[in-house]
Amino acid sequence: MSNGWRKISIAILVALIVLCAFLAVFTSASNNYTAESVVNQYNLPIGQSMFENQSIVGTTDPVEVPLISNFGFLTHQLQAFDLQGMLMAFTTGVVPFDFSTVAGEGIDSYGNVVDVEGPGFLTYAGDKLVVKEPDNYVWAYSAPYKWLEKTESGVDVYEDGKKIRSVPVDEIRDLEYSNDYYNASTIASWYNYDAAVGSTFTLEKGMVGFSDGRNNISSSDVPKIFGQEMVDYASEYPTGSPILLYSGNYTEESGETYGTSLGSHPEYGDSIREVNARQFVDAWNGTVIPPNSTSSGKDYVYFESASDASAPGGSAAHGVCPSARALRAAVTSEGFDLPVGMTWDEDAVLFGFNPAQDITVYNNHDYPVKIKMWTEGSGTGMGIYAKVVRYIPND
Repeated sequence: MSNGWRKISIAILVALIVLCAFLAVFTSASNNYTAESVVNQYNLPIGQSMFENQSIVGTTDPVEVPLISNFGFLTHQLQAFDLQGMLMAFTTGVVPFDFSTVAGEGIDSYGNVVDVEGPGFLTYAGDKLVVKEPDNYVWAYSAPYKWLEKTESGVDVYEDGKKIRSVPVDEIRDLEYSNDYYNASTIASWYNYDAAVGSTFTLEKGMVGFSDGRNNISSSDVPKIFGQEMVDYASEYPTGSPILLYSGNYTEESGETYGTSLGSHPEYGDSIREVNARQFVDAWNGTVIPPNSTSSGKDYVYFESASDASAPGGSAAHGVCPSARALRAAVTSEGFDLPVGMTWDEDAVLFGFNPAQDITVYNNHDYPVKIKMWTEGSGTGMGIYAKVVRYIPND
């Protein structure tokens, strides 16, 4: 290196040192911002779910502020040797806001989400803004986001609590609302036979009451944040069910398998009993119950009735009790209470309780569990099995 270049390099180094000292003096002048003032000024969405590389201000362009009152914000450009950026600041009179002055973990100096795995969310940690990573488990409760309400003359359509249209009776069968479990014919049947004025029919489900305190989300945001499989799962279960939306860093551990057989009671029709036993298994297989939460089986599961003079109304869904006994053994062996809607008797399901929607199981563990049920064989000798799978956290 020539003496000329050496002198220039030394001069640049000295200038940078002087500039650093100069900026240090002005840094305190740029620190009049607080996390709360920045949230209010830029309308930042506290509680909103966020992902890696997403901007907390919702824009790909950096937030710029006047250089003359924010000289200290040049520091992070200097530390990154962004000389071009510094030159632009001096020529334009604006400088990127340095979010490191008001933010902590999960947010870089430009306001982008960094080092966050999975769906984090924007929140406060003391006097700082942070994007918090999801816990091992995140769950919430399904809630109507879009629904129908029966009126004297048809149905009103609501979305996010607001009425968006009214549909007369003769147009209900033309409604285009549908999914795997309902369509216009289902809605018409609900209106004509099941619903009273004021009754509601859920079309789409959002999520409320998050375990980690993040904001409620609409039905359209559920697949964006947690995946379409969570929409599909929630669709299968009654509105208000707890839904495990995210799980990470855990190990599955199987509990004991408990089984029984269908047996024969020809007075109730063994073919009907087999159908009902299988329906019970379908209703409960794959049910995931978050920690310290209560869940039922699936919605939209139907059972055949068999004549029974001792039952209220003269009929009952015989055949569900063998499956219920298997489920009862599996969950109570975990230390769970006897499921609501069951007894300790051979006839395990109480009259008046729908075996899918009305029976409920409370998970008293501090981690989620999944109920697995299956059948083997067919006829009166069909085996029915159940076990609990534990989601044990790794840390």
